[in-house]
Amino acid sequence: MKLPIKLICRKNKLNGDGTTTVFIQYCYDADHKTLLHTGIKIPPLYWNKAQGSISNKLPVEFGNADSLNKELWRQLRVVESLATHAIQTKMDNKGEFVKKTFHPDMHAVTVEERISEAAKREVEAKRSKLDIYFQFDEYIKSKQRKVGKATLTVYGNVKSHLLAFQEYRQKKITFGCLDFSFYEDFVDYLTFEHVHMRRQTEITGLKLNTIGKTIKHLRGFIKDRVKRKISAPIDLTDFKIPEEDSDAIYLTHEEIGTIYQTDLSDQPHLVEYRDLFVLACLTGLRFSDFSTLKPEDLQRDMLYKKQEKSDHWVIIPLREEAKQIFTRQFRDRIPALTNPEFNRHIKTIGRLAGITRLVKFSYKRGNQNVVVTRAKYDWITSHTARRSFCTNEFLAGTPVELIMKISGHKRTKDFYKYIRITPEEAANRIKELWLARDDMKLIKEKVEKGRNGDLRAAILRQ
Repeated sequence: MKLPIKLICRKNKLNGDGTTTVFIQYCYDADHKTLLHTGIKIPPLYWNKAQGSISNKLPVEFGNADSLNKELWRQLRVVESLATHAIQTKMDNKGEFVKKTFHPDMHAVTVEERISEAAKREVEAKRSKLDIYFQFDEYIKSKQRKVGKATLTVYGNVKSHLLAFQEYRQKKITFGCLDFSFYEDFVDYLTFEHVHMRRQTEITGLKLNTIGKTIKHLRGFIKDRVKRKISAPIDLTDFKIPEEDSDAIYLTHEEIGTIYQTDLSDQPHLVEYRDLFVLACLTGLRFSDFSTLKPEDLQRDMLYKKQEKSDHWVIIPLREEAKQIFTRQFRDRIPALTNPEFNRHIKTIGRLAGITRLVKFSYKRGNQNVVVTRAKYDWITSHTARRSFCTNEFLAGTPVELIMKISGHKRTKDFYKYIRITPEEAANRIKELWLARDDMKLIKEKVEKGRNGDLRAAILRQ
């Protein structure tokens, strides 16, 4: 069987010393070929294209033509052996196999050994491609240009949770084991056994919404790999996403004003953090967005900002205080911040501002309610600013559709998760609306003065 393998010399491709390299060309199908480096270089003038060999007129300083031709033919036979094996075993990637396996120093007697080694590598490569963590890395790579850094971090956390669960149960996680029993065991582990990383005090167990986020993104990863036919179909019907209404505070306009007016002369390093937090409360921006503002984002007294998380443009009108903060302090430079550092400092600022009322929240851990009571300042985070903006605008009567244009929420359902008012605040707000509409009385004056004094009859006449 004559194989599509030959020696070639590309005379238009010269090395720095004026020589050109002799290659072995393997055309493994009609449209593809691969070039194999022989390690032999000669002046292009001395290549006999018709015979596919080096001319016997080759100057001695470049080597002996007969010896070099024998070496080329020896290498050619090695490549033929490798190609024959690839054809007989019906490999899909014949050219890749030959290129990876061939080396100019190989001899025919070592071909079988190299083929065996290559076969082992092929098996290992296939196994690694089925490895769930390798696939998770590939999944994250495929998302890098589609989602923000925060979402990529969440994907990384899901992978870390899987690795921690694998270590906990001492059994490798594969696509084949992703059934309902795995789901139940994984949720139980995250609820009761998972140890938080990078905490000074050891904390065990994740909150229900964090578990829900993990399951949500795990489902997304599995569906993606199934669509790409990397994994066999997996029934995710019972992979429910646990969730609960999260307890989180918002700050009223009065509290935000108190924070803005707090005297920080004894701790001047906190001024930048305070002002940036107030700016966020008045614009509804996320930490990833307000910490990356630039001078050019301010145009005609409005902020034009492309949100990192949603890749969505928002245009935000600025209150007088927000404009002052941005132009006075942050237009030229936003301080380099990390979210944990920012959260730590604004808690201190909240305490100095006297935001100390005790606030009680609860969350689910398994079938138990865990109740936590802290001073209000201790619940403040960078995201409190965004909640405060949405809630204050909602309470002020701004149409939800307009608030969403500024906050960047695409779904009303997601927006309402940001509205944080207590039952007492809701009651007071309804009472204010009744007073404004003169609706505090069910029975108006003219009804009470019915002609015959019969209240019931008067109501019926109304």
